[in-house]
Amino acid sequence: MKEYVVPPTMTALRKMKSGPGADLVTVSVPSIDNNDVLLRVDAASICGTDLHILEWDTWSSNRIKAPITLGHEMSGTVVATGSSVDPTLIGEFVSCESHITCGSCFQCESGTPHMCPKTEIIGVDRDGCFAEYISVPEKILWHTDSSKLKPEIAALQEAFGGAVRSSLAQNPHNKTVGVLGCGPIGLFSIAILKAAGASHVIATDTNEYRLSLASEIGADAVFNPCNEPSNGTVEWLSKAGKHGVDIILEMSGAPASIDAAFKGVRRGGFVNLFGIPPKPISVDIAEDLIFKNLTILALNGREIFETWHKTRELLETGLVDLNPLITHTLPLEEVMDAFDLLKGGNACKIVIKPTHN
Repeated sequence: MKEYVVPPTMTALRKMKSGPGADLVTVSVPSIDNNDVLLRVDAASICGTDLHILEWDTWSSNRIKAPITLGHEMSGTVVATGSSVDPTLIGEFVSCESHITCGSCFQCESGTPHMCPKTEIIGVDRDGCFAEYISVPEKILWHTDSSKLKPEIAALQEAFGGAVRSSLAQNPHNKTVGVLGCGPIGLFSIAILKAAGASHVIATDTNEYRLSLASEIGADAVFNPCNEPSNGTVEWLSKAGKHGVDIILEMSGAPASIDAAFKGVRRGGFVNLFGIPPKPISVDIAEDLIFKNLTILALNGREIFETWHKTRELLETGLVDLNPLITHTLPLEEVMDAFDLLKGGNACKIVIKPTHN
């Protein structure tokens, strides 16, 4: 069993007080409880949630308790174990489920732990992974084959799982599928849908750079609603495929995009809602849902750990290649530059790699 020398202090990106911003600071390496492990963070990826916390929007100001280390998408190596954890795990390469569930509520005991009302989220409710080391419960580890997935790709598994669940909620084989919103999860979904045999995958976004990535990852056609009249997206969707769009994945949460999903999908079609609207929206339930006989599925995250098995198969077999969507890799010392790149709109997934001396 390999032994690791862990320093007493480390660098971490922490929100030190309520309000916009965060700071790179030197802090003590976290201690571990009996059922925890200490991970050396090998790679971490920035999520939109991290940007919300950095900018301190309404959700963040109501949820986040400073001080806290940001970040929840990661891969790493186990370097120490708690007293109740098998010490042979030391040296294991892992990723992590970011949602820590209670294990004893109705949802957990009914096989739906992803809906646990007592969920604690890494980087939201407890210290995250934009650091050199992180302490996590052993039960959230996802053992990963380092010979098949490099740290940068392994760190994306958590986010990729949301796209896997949304894309495969219905069988897309030989179907025309629309992806509305080409952020990272939408782009992941395009690649998954193509791998799963969708006959035609079309995508919309208001950002031309993201649309170029959508085409690169496999979208058969792309559309920017900013270049068309207000109902342009609905008209474009209605002309897609032999009988229209069979399945729409709404990944943006934009009210206009959600409305277009309901109006643009074919009669008897499916709409999967993954994007989160910024505020309550109005829906014409009679005309857009009931009379069209739509099936609506609202999705929250991954199924723990069922989705992870599908994720592993897609990535380790090479059915999906996420490398084109890692647009930047930066050291931890440049993490604030990474956030600026994201805010500028010309980046997809940015991976942060701590430097371990």
